Amino acid sequence: MRHYTRFDSLSATETRHVLRLAAELKKGRGQASAPRPFQGQTWGLIFNKSSTRTRVSFEVGLRELGAQSLFLSAADIQLGRGEPMRDTARVLGRMMHGAVIRTYAQSDVEEFAKLSGIPTINALTDEEHPCQILADIFTVEERKGPMEKQKVVFIGDAACNVPLSWVAASRQLGFPLVLCAPEGYQPPVEALAGAPVTIEPDPLKAAEGADVLYTDVWVSMGKESEKAQRMSAMKDYQINASMLAVAKPEALVMHCLPAYRGLEISEEVFELHADTIFQEAENRLHAQKGLLYFLHGENSL
Repeated sequence: MRHYTRFDSLSATETRHVLRLAAELKKGRGQASAPRPFQGQTWGLIFNKSSTRTRVSFEVGLRELGAQSLFLSAADIQLGRGEPMRDTARVLGRMMHGAVIRTYAQSDVEEFAKLSGIPTINALTDEEHPCQILADIFTVEERKGPMEKQKVVFIGDAACNVPLSWVAASRQLGFPLVLCAPEGYQPPVEALAGAPVTIEPDPLKAAEGADVLYTDVWVSMGKESEKAQRMSAMKDYQINASMLAVAKPEALVMHCLPAYRGLEISEEVFELHADTIFQEAENRLHAQKGLLYFLHGENSL
């Protein structure tokens, strides 16, 4: 049985295989011959954090693969009243065929995977957002070709889940990654071990020659009490026309959404690159279907 609790839960070869499956499933979507290997299964979506793209993409993807999905927020089940994850895991594992978990602590996802006895997918924790990065890589390669040839620059809070999953992807697939963040919002050095990652606090220096400029919100869920401090620290870390001017002419601008125009990205740049950003959002569906298909043990369509 396989789980996807971190980006490196799969090897580089397996990640490549998932991406190929995603491309085939995207191409064949809606056709009568589209595979439905999850027919008769019920998967649980256990969400302690609000969601648009993650919830919709997993619910639609599971249905298109033949499964039923049951959405369970913390308010719907006893987790919200203090029942430990280890007990929830041992109950749901006896009733469901798989679980997708979006929560705060990475340890909750790891514990659920260990005790439930069913395939478990990390749909976001405070430490990682692997499904997002899987979809991002899929999008970059659709638009620009092999990931290994791309210089990716992440601008903003570089010590949170999205850039940390980018670090894991850089380590696994070998593409150069630049993390551009103010002091206090940079990842610990040990988190970068073995990855071709550079820390560059100067936004214009970081963006120079970039193939991909990527950002995320400055105030992540659970960090609301730090809003004023973060807004002050990040005020010069916006993807805007000045940053685009020093990137490569055909550089992609990406955002995992939701976006706060005028903060981490300018309105002008967001709308100029909206087609890429919303293709990236759509690709959550296709990349996750590829992942689900792979975890089911299917090697080809």
